[in-house]
Amino acid sequence: MDQMIAGMSLREIRKREKKNYWLLLFILPAFAFVFVFCYVPMYGILIAFQDFVPGDEILSEYTIWVGWDNFVMFFKDYMFWTLIENTFLLCLFGFLIGFPLPIAVALMLNSMRQKRASKVIQTIYYIPHFISLVVMVGMMYLFFGQYGLVNNMLDALGLSRYSFFLREEAFRPMYILSGVWQDFGWNAIIYLAALSGVDQEQHEAAIIDGATRLRRVFAIDLPAIAGTVSILLILSIGNMISVGYEKVLLMQTDANLGKSEVIMTYVYKKGLTGYVMQGYSTAVGLFNSVVNVILLISANTLAKMFSKNTLF
Repeated sequence: MDQMIAGMSLREIRKREKKNYWLLLFILPAFAFVFVFCYVPMYGILIAFQDFVPGDEILSEYTIWVGWDNFVMFFKDYMFWTLIENTFLLCLFGFLIGFPLPIAVALMLNSMRQKRASKVIQTIYYIPHFISLVVMVGMMYLFFGQYGLVNNMLDALGLSRYSFFLREEAFRPMYILSGVWQDFGWNAIIYLAALSGVDQEQHEAAIIDGATRLRRVFAIDLPAIAGTVSILLILSIGNMISVGYEKVLLMQTDANLGKSEVIMTYVYKKGLTGYVMQGYSTAVGLFNSVVNVILLISANTLAKMFSKNTLF
C-alpha cells in the first residue's frame, strides 16, 4: 500500500481524494466529537500545576502556580503505593484472564459446524455487555450479598454465611470475573470479523492433506488474526493501570477499601467530594495518563522487534 502511494504523483493523489471526498465526510462527525470533547478540554491539565480553587479561572493574573508541588504531594502520600498496587493488580489479572478468552471464544465459534447454533451462542455471549454497571452490581448483590442467593444456599446447607462485599480478599475476584463475563463475548466480535476473511480454500486444502481441526486452527486461523491480536495487545498494555471508577465505587465498602481503592476512585474523591482539591486530583489523573502513554509506547516499541503489526 505504501509503495503504491509512493508511486503516485501528487496530482494523482489529489484527483483521487477529490473523487472520494464524500468518504471523508463520514469521518467529520467523529473528528469533531474527538476534537471538542477530548482535545479542547486538555487545557484544563494546567490545573495540575496550580493551587486551584473551584470558581477560579484557569488562566488569569490571579492564578497561583505551584509547579510540581501537587505531584510531590501525591508521591509522598501514604496511599501512593497502595493505589498503584490495587490499580495494577486489577488490570493485570483482568488482562491475563480477559485478553486470551475472547480469542479462544472466537476460534471456537468460528470452528462450529452448526452455524445456526453458533449464532445463538454468540447472542448469549453478547447480551451481558449491554447490562449497565448499576444493574450488573445490583445482580452481584442479589447473588453474593449478605442475604443473596449464594449465602442463602450456604445457610441452607448448614454453613456460615460469607460476606463477599465485606471481605477484602473477595473484591478482586468478583470485580475481575464479573468484568470478564460481561465483556468477553463482545470483545470476541473483532476476532470473528478477522476470521471471516480467511479463505475457505485454505481449510479445504488442509482437510485434503489430513489436517485436524486443531491443526487448522493453529496453522490457518491464528495466523489470520495475528495482526489484530498484536494491535489489541498493545492497546491493552497501554491501559495496564487504567481502571474506571464507576464499578469500583458501586462495589466499594468501608471493609474492602484496602483492596478497592484505585487511582481513579482516589481522583474522584479528592476532586469532587469532601475537601475539594481539584489541582491535586488533576495531577494524580495526569500521572496516571502519563504512565499509560509510557506503557503504550514501550509495548509498541517491543512489538516492532517481533512483528510488523504495530500502532505507529
